[in-house]
Amino acid sequence: MQPRGKIVVASQHYPPDASTTASIMAEIAGRLAEDHEVVVLSGSPGALPASQAGPGKPRVVMVKNRMAGKAALVRRGVSELLFAGRTFLALIRELKRGDVVLTVTAPFMLPYAVAVAARLKGARSALIMHDLFPDVLVMAGLLKPGSLVTRTMRALNSLMFRALNVVITIGRDAERPLLSYSGMRRNKIRFIPNWATLVPGPRPLSQDNPFRKGLAERFIVGLSGNLGFTHDPEIVFEAARLLKDDTDIHFLLSGWGIGFERLKQLQAEANLPNVSFVTRVADSELEAFLASANLWIIPYRKDVAGVSVPSRFYNLLAVGRPVVLVSEPEAEAALTVVENGLGWVVSPGRADRLTDAIRAASRSDDGAMAERAVKAASRFDRTVAMDAYAGLIEELLRNPDLAEQR
Repeated sequence: MQPRGKIVVASQHYPPDASTTASIMAEIAGRLAEDHEVVVLSGSPGALPASQAGPGKPRVVMVKNRMAGKAALVRRGVSELLFAGRTFLALIRELKRGDVVLTVTAPFMLPYAVAVAARLKGARSALIMHDLFPDVLVMAGLLKPGSLVTRTMRALNSLMFRALNVVITIGRDAERPLLSYSGMRRNKIRFIPNWATLVPGPRPLSQDNPFRKGLAERFIVGLSGNLGFTHDPEIVFEAARLLKDDTDIHFLLSGWGIGFERLKQLQAEANLPNVSFVTRVADSELEAFLASANLWIIPYRKDVAGVSVPSRFYNLLAVGRPVVLVSEPEAEAALTVVENGLGWVVSPGRADRLTDAIRAASRSDDGAMAERAVKAASRFDRTVAMDAYAGLIEELLRNPDLAEQR
């Protein structure tokens, strides 16, 4: 017998938005809608793709939203606060006792609104933690560890974690910083990693690849995706500068965010011959682009462990490519690289060591590394993740005691 209660998914990012978060939330909402009534509170305007609409699909309710660019911090903060407030009002209208509301840490004020609304309406609440705030902002140097804003956010987090029923982490390294909050208990934490969206399988390197054409160099180092506050674009550019006289190595860069704007600024000033930019790659071209490079870089700043996990990581493995991860060794992606022999882990801020890792990769002929990457990617499976989300939501719907275990 299907349990009573519906599921409300609150997310600023949802199709037709093409971001990774939008894709993840749509996958989860779609899977949950196979068994339950699902309502999505979306902050992404526009018509839904045909695959997201119709019978058996989530009902999408638009919440007015105006997203400012990441560089416009004040305007962005105001926009996100307004969105969180409007979502709170929508939740008060939609939620009933026994419902479950699922949200994500984007924008960072949204989970506060969800936790309060769920508590007021007698619903159960779950948060998917992609980024931990204010830790992300402290790591990026935007907040001081002991500032009033930081202390206030941490105090609010303690209250929020006490009110939430479940916090879903996508990295094992998130447990330690979460448990530093007084409102958090270990039995509230569930680990459900993200998944590869590409089918795992080795893709051969080919000069016929459209993204390799025109590049004479044998070894291509790739960088792809969003570069936000948690990433360090300068270490990548410094490595390219140190390798500019190596005619066998070329850097192929494609993405968006404040980090890529910084990379373009640095290249405009230096005009390195071994650096090329590609406009943001469409989803239909992603597989070819990821298959074009011999090696991929994921460049994090210092203190990323437990704060952020790179979703792009799993697709890099899916195409059978080794990676160089710039992060602390205890970070989730670093643990996966080391445990499975998938590439190199480099200390943040050490461009010289990143350069050494790239040189080592260019001289390596370890075909088994590609096989290990594909094998690792196959464990991060969409079906496994969707079943884990479905099982968790079922538990929240069926067990009323979870609403009181705070």
